[in-house]
Amino acid sequence: MDLKHAVRRIVALSAAFGAATVAVAAPATADDRVVTVVSEADRAAALAHWTPERMRQWVGDEDLPPAEKIGRVWEGPVPPGVGRLFFTAESGVDGSCTATVVPSSSKDVAFTAGHCVNGGLDRFDRPIKIVNVVFVPGYDHGAAPHGVFPARSFAWSSTYSGPTSGSDDDAVIALDPVGGHHVEDVAGTQDISFAELPSPVDTTILGYPVSRAAGGEALFSCVRPATREANSVTTTWNTDCDLAGGSSGGPWLRNFDPASGKGTLFSVTSRGTMTEDGVTTDLSGAAFTEPVRKLYERAGEL
Repeated sequence: MDLKHAVRRIVALSAAFGAATVAVAAPATADDRVVTVVSEADRAAALAHWTPERMRQWVGDEDLPPAEKIGRVWEGPVPPGVGRLFFTAESGVDGSCTATVVPSSSKDVAFTAGHCVNGGLDRFDRPIKIVNVVFVPGYDHGAAPHGVFPARSFAWSSTYSGPTSGSDDDAVIALDPVGGHHVEDVAGTQDISFAELPSPVDTTILGYPVSRAAGGEALFSCVRPATREANSVTTTWNTDCDLAGGSSGGPWLRNFDPASGKGTLFSVTSRGTMTEDGVTTDLSGAAFTEPVRKLYERAGEL
């Protein structure tokens, strides 16, 4: 495997389990949240960068992890609000996550994992800069049925300390309208709840894994019980779902109705355990906390 493929593989995989996405190097702290604003010029550059061909660049890459055995290709239309989140990391390496449109006063908000918009620091303790951040609801094999929405800003809770942390690994993204239409109006939403739930929870997990199965081109799902586990550091939901990298930020939905494609989001994919061969053996999602609830309630202001 040459260096280019090795670096590209690391970004594509770690997009699910630890990669970062930051649009400017110095986000501003606003009380209990950290907000990053993306300039108009950078939003235009993001739209120009993500052509259908570039979105499909991982298809057929032999260095991707093996196909999922538990996760399955989603049959039928992509559920409301679910889509693929694209970005470019320093330096010039593309990657992707998964995100979901949730109800908001602005009708412009998507919910994803914190590490999909927080890059942390490189080995020289410098902020990892991420550019070209766009969201494609309903993404399917290069098609963008609802449009390509550039991120105008995003935020995570000040309690989230970055990609090395599994606590409060959640973020909200404000998207520009496209053609005068808000993303909520054209793509729909999934409900979201911060209520404490009994364990286990029958769960539908959705994501765009960048594996040999489809190279991120198709939505995959796992229907598994999620078990709540707490220790002195964090509280997480855990399953044996095996979706590969790229599924990070994907919704964990309870009370899912296959007919309508609607459910209630109670966590998102945060971390996974992988073997030396790149096979995912389990996934976890951070349990929602009060700081994350407050982050979501203010998302319409972004």
